[in-house]
Amino acid sequence: MTAARLARRAAAEAVGSAVLVAVVVGSGIQATNLSHDVGLRLLANSLATVFGLGVLIVLLGPVSGAHFNPAVSLAAWWTGRRGGAGLTLREVAAYVPAQIVGAIGGAILADAMFARPLVSWSTHDRSAGHLWLGEVVATAGLVLLIFGLARTEHTRFAPFAVASYIGAAYWFTSSTSFANPAVTIARMFSDTVAGITPASVPMFIVFQILGAALGAGLALLLYPDTPATADAVVISHNSSTVTDDRARNHAPHAERTP
Repeated sequence: MTAARLARRAAAEAVGSAVLVAVVVGSGIQATNLSHDVGLRLLANSLATVFGLGVLIVLLGPVSGAHFNPAVSLAAWWTGRRGGAGLTLREVAAYVPAQIVGAIGGAILADAMFARPLVSWSTHDRSAGHLWLGEVVATAGLVLLIFGLARTEHTRFAPFAVASYIGAAYWFTSSTSFANPAVTIARMFSDTVAGITPASVPMFIVFQILGAALGAGLALLLYPDTPATADAVVISHNSSTVTDDRARNHAPHAERTP
């Protein structure tokens, strides 16, 4: 992969992560401003996240795969490292920092849009065993879904399926489904309903990684004979194939191949 192509993918991951966090934090602030009912706040926050994530996957998936999540990128590397089908370490080294930096930028952007201090450390403590278990379940389910879609060649359903799962996990997990180390880090920069205190972040990330490993393992167990490449996680983003297909479609009729 050329440096320019990798840079383009990393930029897509940064932009996607930034907008995703801006949606999560911004909708949380807006919901708090508009309602005193905790249930309505969570409903508004989850719906905004579902719609925003679905759009981002459709928009940026063809460029980078729309991971927006270090747990997903690491799982893509780990599951394909022996057969050479997953992300390379070079790609992971580009994706993960881009996701984290982008996510932090998204939290700052959300604060700026609502005239709040650009950086205000969250005081929302989330240090409890049942919340850590919720993160294991949320992340394992997310990774299993993503890799299950890839390994069964159903990635066309990813925008709807992944966004729907995250929306559901907001409600059925005790932690409201962070399921993403980059998003977790970013949310400590905003002292809002969507935030998490810095002291709670390390354990959340530990259990998210455990959940990702569990989800990847389940995907390999359930779909052992259908290997997927990195270009099918979360959504197909094989740029060279797209270019080749366009070239064939515009070639003279006599030169086209079946």
